[in-house]
Amino acid sequence: MSAAPSPRTAARAGVAAFSAAALTLGLASSASAATGSRTIVDGSTTYHLSLTAPNTASAAGANITVTGTGYNAWQGIYVGLCAVSGSQGANKPTPCLGGQDENGNTGASYWVSNFGGGTLPNSSAFGTGGSFSATIHVKADLGGGNVCGDTVDCAVVTRADHTDAGDRKYDVHVPVTFS
Repeated sequence: MSAAPSPRTAARAGVAAFSAAALTLGLASSASAATGSRTIVDGSTTYHLSLTAPNTASAAGANITVTGTGYNAWQGIYVGLCAVSGSQGANKPTPCLGGQDENGNTGASYWVSNFGGGTLPNSSAFGTGGSFSATIHVKADLGGGNVCGDTVDCAVVTRADHTDAGDRKYDVHVPVTFS
């Protein structure tokens, strides 16, 4: 006799079985797109992160546009969908979907830096005023049994790149849920 699946297993099966999942970003949404934004003020510096995405995404995921302004152009950042715990800046957002996508295979992460950005796929330099625009691919399943909204809290985040990976002041989160 087989046991009934756990609620977590059933939820994962549900995510995989449906061809479309509702994607919610931040606090606001419209009929055609989900949008979210977060502004962090760190002393005299303000980092603003905005997202635009479709209201629904297939089980395979969806591309979203992530824009930012006010970032320190001397410090590179990574942009991606990551598991988060605690308040912004308290803990490093990890794991992130796609990890370091240096080959451009998944489109799940993006690197913005004035010191090498634009030389690799899914990367660019900062624009005027510490601005950037990136497209990343997000989906509910982070891999390794981590499902956004089921087993972990997820957000589209910026965080300091490999040159200062321990610096939490560049962590900006816009919460993401899939239902």
